[in-house]
Amino acid sequence: MEVTGDRIVLHVDMDSFFASVEVRRDPSLGGKPVIVGADPKGGAGRGVVSTCSYEARRYGVHSGMPISRAYALCPRGVYLPVDRSLYSRVSAEIMAILARHAGRTEQVSIDEAYLDVSDAGSFAAAGALAAAVKREILEEAGLTCSIGVAPCKAVAKIASDYQKPDGLTVVAPDEVAAFLAPLPVGKIPGVGKKTGEALQQMGIRTIGDLARRDVQDLIARFGRWGVLLHRLARGIDDREVQDREECKSISRETTFDQDSADPSLLSGTVAGLADDVVGTLAAEGLRCRTVTVKVRYRGFQTHTRSRTLERFTADPGVIRRVSSALLLPFLNGTAVRLLGVRLSTLEGGRTRQTSIDEFCSP
Repeated sequence: MEVTGDRIVLHVDMDSFFASVEVRRDPSLGGKPVIVGADPKGGAGRGVVSTCSYEARRYGVHSGMPISRAYALCPRGVYLPVDRSLYSRVSAEIMAILARHAGRTEQVSIDEAYLDVSDAGSFAAAGALAAAVKREILEEAGLTCSIGVAPCKAVAKIASDYQKPDGLTVVAPDEVAAFLAPLPVGKIPGVGKKTGEALQQMGIRTIGDLARRDVQDLIARFGRWGVLLHRLARGIDDREVQDREECKSISRETTFDQDSADPSLLSGTVAGLADDVVGTLAAEGLRCRTVTVKVRYRGFQTHTRSRTLERFTADPGVIRRVSSALLLPFLNGTAVRLLGVRLSTLEGGRTRQTSIDEFCSP
């Protein structure tokens, strides 16, 4: 098993962030199935679940699920609209805490970030630092998070999910192979349902199976993505933690629970995504010129369409209309598994990426 250098990376992932912030605002919601997203309209609503509390997850609800399906599973849940401005303010609180503990902090979404803590000198010291970060976030922001500590970003991300919620998992370089090997391949960042099924058809069920497989078999099936899959399964990820000021886009994407060609669902989802990114744009005091819509079909076929405006804007109506227009060519009867909206060419404030989900995936 190969791992990269002497780097020590923390991946900090807030636990059911939107729902937890809503519980912080209204403590009476504690212990209840809280579902944040589109209006369910008694089961007839369009759009999807943005996030939900762990109590709601016990009913089978999860992010990206059509809100109508969530309502069928949990009709007595507490359904709340997305309050992007509030979540952005709380996110800023969290990121300020993280910035105190690392020379480089890369915010990859509104509720997660990577920290380069190589200066800690050892994985034991980095684990103690991660525990301190967790305590500070709980004491100062009243929220819990899960942290993974590892030699690279991919393994740190997998580790942060290992003991959710409120978990802390440290994976030293000589422990990477044993840590990854028994985990299902779906734990690798970027491996979704379709890729997971394709790997299972090849007899690959665990990350260890994937690491042992001849890379040529993977290239034949997945092309360039097969090489990256093989590297990630072996704990190889050379990406550095980038200062968040280096990132220059705001994005939001969602993966549907079931692929859908329903024009109403797709249009409603893109409108909601556009509203989400506009909320972040406003919270950061930014304006944009370029709007991009991303569509992913089955088999990881991904397409994007962009439009660069004549002038910078933060007008919600303009961005929503442009996003809807960019989606139109994709409303062709082909089932969609993922939609995303990205704003770029930013001015004003600090140009840092503040997406809920990473817009670009392998």
